[in-house]
Amino acid sequence: MGLPRTKRATYEHLLAVPDNLVAEIIDGDLVTSPRPAPRHSNAASGVVDLLRGPFQRGGGGPGGWIILFEPEVHLGEDVLVPDVAGWRRERMPRLPDTAAIGIAPDWVCEILSPSTAALDRANKMPIYARARVGHIWLIDPGPRTLETYRLRDAAWTLIETFRGDAKVRAEPFDEIEIDLGGLWAD
Repeated sequence: MGLPRTKRATYEHLLAVPDNLVAEIIDGDLVTSPRPAPRHSNAASGVVDLLRGPFQRGGGGPGGWIILFEPEVHLGEDVLVPDVAGWRRERMPRLPDTAAIGIAPDWVCEILSPSTAALDRANKMPIYARARVGHIWLIDPGPRTLETYRLRDAAWTLIETFRGDAKVRAEPFDEIEIDLGGLWAD
């Protein structure tokens, strides 16, 4: 049995973490993870590449979004660093001048890895639900899957699971077809 927690993590604790780690405050605990491995980074970069053109810049798509790689998001006392996150421009018309963003994203994408999958599912997904993030994608580069979820009645509902190199339309970006083959490092 673990020792009882005596002190909640503060932002000062987070700032003291070495730069080679990703630091988050999750349910009062300081949680650190190693920087992402290449397959993880490739998948996250692929998501940004696929979505920014049509959704942030409007190039061949509907526009209307701000898409960011590894933003620091403050959701109440929780400080999370999703792999990729997006805000509809009507909710966040421009980027803040601060390092952290205090507006909950409309969509979050977490890239699963053996060291972070349980944390992403069991700890971060409930925080995103409490903050009313509308959609979440979980991408697992190992088995090459994309799980899409929609927040419904304060709980996550699985919309669909896609596999392999499929060309898909995935909420909330279903206005365009996305080639999942661009997410996998071959």
